Amino acid sequence: MPLSRRNFVKNVSITAAGLSVVNPFNSYAKSGEAKVKLGFIGTGLRGQAHLATVLKRDDVEIVAICDVDARMLQMSKELIGKSGKKMPPIYTGNDYSYRELLALKNIDAVIIATPWEWHKPMIMDALSAGIKYIGTEVILGITLEDHWEVVRGTEKNNAHVMMLENACYRRDTLAITNMVREGLFGEMIHLQGGYQHDLRGVKFNDGITPYNSGAEFGEKGFSEAKWRTNHSVNRNGDLYPTHGVGPLAMMLNINRGNRFESLCSFSTKTRGLHNYIVKKGGADHPNAKVLFKLGDVVTTQIKCSNGETILLQHDTNLPRPYSLGFRVQGTNGIWMNINNGIFIEGQSKYDHEHWDDAKLWLDKYDHPIWKRWSKEAYQTGHDGIDFFVMHAFIESVKRKTATPMDVYDAAAWSAITPLSETSVELGNQTVDFPDFTGGRWMTHKNTFALTDEY
Repeated sequence: MPLSRRNFVKNVSITAAGLSVVNPFNSYAKSGEAKVKLGFIGTGLRGQAHLATVLKRDDVEIVAICDVDARMLQMSKELIGKSGKKMPPIYTGNDYSYRELLALKNIDAVIIATPWEWHKPMIMDALSAGIKYIGTEVILGITLEDHWEVVRGTEKNNAHVMMLENACYRRDTLAITNMVREGLFGEMIHLQGGYQHDLRGVKFNDGITPYNSGAEFGEKGFSEAKWRTNHSVNRNGDLYPTHGVGPLAMMLNINRGNRFESLCSFSTKTRGLHNYIVKKGGADHPNAKVLFKLGDVVTTQIKCSNGETILLQHDTNLPRPYSLGFRVQGTNGIWMNINNGIFIEGQSKYDHEHWDDAKLWLDKYDHPIWKRWSKEAYQTGHDGIDFFVMHAFIESVKRKTATPMDVYDAAAWSAITPLSETSVELGNQTVDFPDFTGGRWMTHKNTFALTDEY
């Protein structure tokens, strides 16, 4: 299960301390092999997690970093300093300083870890600069047209845009993917997932401490509270679908013999964020007057071309423990991660009465990639999945091959957001899902995580 945000800063500090001792990672670089020259656009807390992961590798050279926030840049400089590696040039000063980084001639790839609204323009500028490998944090764009622009730009420039969706590398979901591929669940029928995570302490803080510290946001907020909360003010839909849908899409071969066909979303009333402000800052706090558009729970149903359905839930404004709420159900069995249970007809210990402990099955079908890389993975963020998503990106750059998650995946998973907004706005109407692949989904094969490489 991913690392909780309240422990994130402590985790990065521990990682930074570990950078100054003997590197426990395996040697990734072959003798005489050129290092991947990597630029970082965005060095906030998420960018720093990626930075800490990359600094452990001996096959990567960080050639430049860019951010507009002096505090985040200082934290990043401290990470680099503790690693013992050369301090790269730093670009800052205005919102478009990243274009100076993109103009450098010695960049093989860039990592973009900035607020959501900047992902599309930064990707497009990177493509225009001739960069062939672009790794972007989740959420590809804001509007549906943003997604089309990135797809067309990537195709035009014969480039690779990979959304860094780390949930696809969860140990449990990769084991379940193994079981799906081996037919344990039978034919796939219905899957569920979502982003069920109390983010009230992320959307608001005191402007100094990133998590659980106050009732400020926007210009008075720090880190994600500075920008992310405004999306809850102005938008109503599934604002963060990719953690839940990414692993499920790989199980269902989406864009690889299957695709999303249509979508319908419902949104509840909004109470959670207002109540949190009153609790933290009092009824007279200025933010208690803010009207939030985002419903506390947004439920989205997706129909797939092969007949399966997917249920997603976005639930970030109410008190609750963290869960992505996975459920994978086929004609022969079911897995649910909330109760840590699996039932396989004819193979489970009990017949329709009790669940098997999922761990028994997950251990048996543990994915080869986790068996090979778990030692390295567990030294990075979010219980190791940060290692795998960055490893996949870097290895693709080194080998000059397509990334395992491509621009069509990024567009399909991320486009759920504007489509769900449209559905809610139209009174919960079903809306058609665009085919970003232009029909190529019918012949593409699923090669995601077939081996222990990446």
